[in-house]
Amino acid sequence: MSRTVLVTGVSRYLGGRFASQLATDPRIDRVIGVDVIAPAVPIDGVDFVRADIRSPVIAKVMAEAEVDTVVHMGVIATPKQAGGRTAMKEINVIGTMQLLAACQRTPSLHRLIVKSTSSVYGAGPKDPAMFTEDTEPRHAPTSGWAKDSVEVEGYVRSLVRRRSELCVTTFRFANFIGPKVRTPMTAYFALPVVPTVLGYDARLQFIHEQDGLDVLTRAVHAPVPGVFNVAGTGVITLSQAIRREHKRAIPMPEMLFGALGKNFSRSGIADFSTEQIRFLTYGRVLDTSALTRQFSFEPQYSSAEAFADFVEAHQGPERQGAPRE
Repeated sequence: MSRTVLVTGVSRYLGGRFASQLATDPRIDRVIGVDVIAPAVPIDGVDFVRADIRSPVIAKVMAEAEVDTVVHMGVIATPKQAGGRTAMKEINVIGTMQLLAACQRTPSLHRLIVKSTSSVYGAGPKDPAMFTEDTEPRHAPTSGWAKDSVEVEGYVRSLVRRRSELCVTTFRFANFIGPKVRTPMTAYFALPVVPTVLGYDARLQFIHEQDGLDVLTRAVHAPVPGVFNVAGTGVITLSQAIRREHKRAIPMPEMLFGALGKNFSRSGIADFSTEQIRFLTYGRVLDTSALTRQFSFEPQYSSAEAFADFVEAHQGPERQGAPRE
């Protein structure tokens, strides 16, 4: 049977790399990459379609190509990428609604894979030691990318109820890190001196960029429905991470940290959204046993090893601008 996979968000680093990885897979006949702007460098083997997933045109693209698998990687993490918070929410939420409506109407579609985030759990002082996929957030996110992702997952669940025969897999990823990926977290750790919240030492987990792409690829070929936490094994504290970078931490009161963060966000130095600040205060740890048990996948890099690969890359010559996630 012919395999045609549609990937959203291919103008950004992870989406582009994932589409490129699929294009070299002999089990896939055609890869269609969708985004509102073209990738900075054309992706060999990928048919790029300039399309806004907020528009119903995406349904026409899917129907004409007889797409059997959609991998949704088009949720934007920061307002700067979208040109403001309003546009960001429209792309993330309205765009996902249109994409899922197209999925519902495409008879050839059998699989939907959604790149979500562990930020849907929020972060706060009453959090459990580890979050399982069934854990109800005690400090649910109230703004930004995390809140958008909660809404996205809600629409995905609605699609499952309407088309129960679809295999729908949602991955709640820990923070991506590695030699090339650029995220709000990598921008934070790239600061020459690293501000922290006085009196707190957040527990952190990471997923190496290659492990993240590999689990998405596995879902394309060996679909297992459900929601899965994805993170490298082990935990690294914020203070340990900063020491391993051989950088200096500057602890400051939470109020001052928040004010500094707003200035950094406005200047584009790093993203210090409300949810990001709460995460850097309280941290978050995921139980990934379901990924191992049901999905038969174990990341090659632990959280500490993934962070070490990021540090090593940043100690060498400065990398050239990978598209920000």
